[in-house]
Amino acid sequence: MRKRTTFPELAIPNHFDPQKVSQVWRVPYAELASQSRAWAEKHNLQPGGLDTFKMALILVDVQNTFCIPDFELYVGGRSGSGAVDDNIRLAEFIYRNLETISHITLTLDTHQAAQIFHPLFLVNDQGQHPPPYSMISAEDIRTGKWKFNETLAADIGITPENGQAHLEHYTKQLADKAKFRLTIWPYHAMLGGIGHAVVSAIEETVFFHTIARNSRADFEIKGANPLTEHYSVIGPEVLTGPHGEVLGEKSKKILRKVREFDAVVIAGQAKSHCVAWTISDLLEQIEETEPDLVGKIYLLEDCTSPVVVPGAIDYTDQADAEFARFAESGMHLVHSTDPISSWPGIPQQA
Repeated sequence: MRKRTTFPELAIPNHFDPQKVSQVWRVPYAELASQSRAWAEKHNLQPGGLDTFKMALILVDVQNTFCIPDFELYVGGRSGSGAVDDNIRLAEFIYRNLETISHITLTLDTHQAAQIFHPLFLVNDQGQHPPPYSMISAEDIRTGKWKFNETLAADIGITPENGQAHLEHYTKQLADKAKFRLTIWPYHAMLGGIGHAVVSAIEETVFFHTIARNSRADFEIKGANPLTEHYSVIGPEVLTGPHGEVLGEKSKKILRKVREFDAVVIAGQAKSHCVAWTISDLLEQIEETEPDLVGKIYLLEDCTSPVVVPGAIDYTDQADAEFARFAESGMHLVHSTDPISSWPGIPQQA
């Protein structure tokens, strides 16, 4: 086991092209694997599992549906180029710190058409579906403005009556927990579709890291239950149905990574939703069990953007407020361009 005395930054490999980050393309695995092995030999890189200082990188929903312009839920932020700029910085961060990042986990938002947050799930008296970005309140369901699309009942495995009861219970639960109202999103992250895939440039970077560091990436699937939203990778927004039936549970996989690694770095999309809610759930678990772990968390502020739909919604301020809360809790807000050795709490040698 080689003892590291610094956290060296490497050059960015010649194959990385920032102009391609906004595009979808096939990663040339065989060629890239050969380049990665040569890179590891050139820089004397050891397997990630042998690192004395272990750093995990968690990438939240870095998928085409959120990160490629003109895809379904592109996260442009206020600048309009948010997710693309974020992923350029993210890829460069991984390449520069290839010797320091021991392991990478990616979460994948995973949906089908008939889910509670997609238009198909609800109808009005005219049989029309709510348009994307509609905010559905408990009052909307109680008064019948929107109701369960009964034609889906058999396919989902519930009765029409249970579907309506579920909507009433679900929207009330969101209100009682002071969460966002039920948001109707455009169809996105569709299982088996191109939008579900990891952004090509990030897939390339993660694959390069896997070969160079002999470190297999983890993939965490979330969001497949048709009866609940699932912003956080740790668990769905509502855990039980109107009759106490279990919709999902809070996972401790990310918490275990915090225990196992010396530092856990988090980035991805969107800052206002899946990133913020994952971190919030993680913080709650840490505070309930081992508060001292909170100082291990590092948030790449320049590798995440909030949901902004010009003329409709802007979650920038809410996202910034959440990140300020995370910082107050003891987590570290850092930038990908800063040397890891300068981050607070990072030892000067490992």
